[in-house]
Amino acid sequence: MKSKKLIAALCLVFLVCICMVTPALAAGDVAGAIEGTWDDASGQIKQVVNNVVFPAIDLILAVFFFAKLGMAYFDYRKHGQFEWSGPAILFACLVFTLTAPMYVWTILGM
Repeated sequence: MKSKKLIAALCLVFLVCICMVTPALAAGDVAGAIEGTWDDASGQIKQVVNNVVFPAIDLILAVFFFAKLGMAYFDYRKHGQFEWSGPAILFACLVFTLTAPMYVWTILGM
């Protein structure tokens, strides 16, 4: 008796699922619409990234660079050995992000 109720419940769920499912068919050229939207939006995306994202990353890296440089100096005063690796890596990242807007868009093909 219990298995009959379970089978009936599963059949009911299956029938409800079949009734509720509708096929999603696209009308027209979907790829063309997506490419057109991308062509329109790519200029705006490029402008936002150049004017907002890269300067924010540059600011964060500059603050970290000068903080790390100061900490390395105080470590030098304390221990007598200057550690160059941290400030050098942050400086290289800062130079990379400062010059990135000049070449990143040609790499991405925009």
